[in-house]
Amino acid sequence: MVGEGAIRVVRGDPTPEELAAAVAVVQARAAALATRGEDEETTPHAPDTWSDPARTLPRPLPAPGPHAWQRSYRPG
Repeated sequence: MVGEGAIRVVRGDPTPEELAAAVAVVQARAAALATRGEDEETTPHAPDTWSDPARTLPRPLPAPGPHAWQRSYRPG
């Protein structure tokens, strides 16, 4: 019988070494989360700079106004 918190192999036939490695990773992750604390785990993080789409723009977007769509396409 598989109890709560148990690891069950669903598919495949892992070697004892592979199973021990998987258990070590799960235990290390659980220990890291336990030492972090509840507040840090649930607090959303600000997006990283690398994921900001504006960083790929060569220059700032043109200000809205007449013919702004033309200025947004043509290189300056």
